[in-house]
Amino acid sequence: MNEASPVIAIDRLSKRFGSFDAVQDLTLHVGRGSICGLLGPNGAGKTTAMKCLLGFLHPSGGSVAIDGAPVGPATFEQTAYVPEVSALFEELSVRQHVELNRRSQPRHDVARASELIHIFQLDMRKAVRALSKGQKTALALVLALASRPRILVLDEPSSGLDPIFQRVILDLLIEVATDGGTVLFSSHQIGQVERAADRVAIMAGGKLMLHSDVESLKASEKIVEATFAGPIPDLNGTLEIGAVRRIERAGNMVRVSVRRDEAAIAERIRAYNPSSLRVVDRNLEDIFLDVVMEKP
Repeated sequence: MNEASPVIAIDRLSKRFGSFDAVQDLTLHVGRGSICGLLGPNGAGKTTAMKCLLGFLHPSGGSVAIDGAPVGPATFEQTAYVPEVSALFEELSVRQHVELNRRSQPRHDVARASELIHIFQLDMRKAVRALSKGQKTALALVLALASRPRILVLDEPSSGLDPIFQRVILDLLIEVATDGGTVLFSSHQIGQVERAADRVAIMAGGKLMLHSDVESLKASEKIVEATFAGPIPDLNGTLEIGAVRRIERAGNMVRVSVRRDEAAIAERIRAYNPSSLRVVDRNLEDIFLDVVMEKP
């Protein structure tokens, strides 16, 4: 990712609704060939930030740019947006939506549209009102991807889809980035971000809490997991406090989050004769919960 010239640039963005700060001082850059997954609990400000980025809401402060320029009509010749709430026309058929897309999008690729319709198994004759929630999501994605956009902004792009099609969508996003495109997508499903994104941004309470490389984050700390046949022993007095960030207990399992010296800490726990013991990287769910739930 080229930090000097990000394709998506959000700088010190704020958005207020009356006295409510929906987004506060948000800075987020996404470079060419990158997929950034935007995570956060409900009300974190993810959708508001995306709408400000694309010009659907006017920011209260800060600036946004796409490919180095303010958002304008020309932006959408290369940028596709899929909102969380369907923006399709209920009375029109799938075929009519594809035709409307062909006439309105200069970069529309007829063969690509046909390929995507086949992938998502959509019936061209059906009106949108007769589609399931997942099929509506699939159609919105078909229309977005059929124009071969260089920039994708997606708000919950797998909503209503079964696990098979969720995987298909993630593979399509990876394909866009591999071809030099830029993707920003939000999701409540942490596993999707972990699979597809190379960078993650976590918002809470309208603020950006974390923005970093996924793999570096996961490797920055280790988890020592131990299972005991009986009650979990009191480990607090035997573990090095400087290296241990948190100890979690659930049933007969203990998970110790450590910043360093994980092998030495595992050996100290081994002295209590656990039935199983292993050292693993943190996953993205661990990181997310650390950010949004732990007190400063």
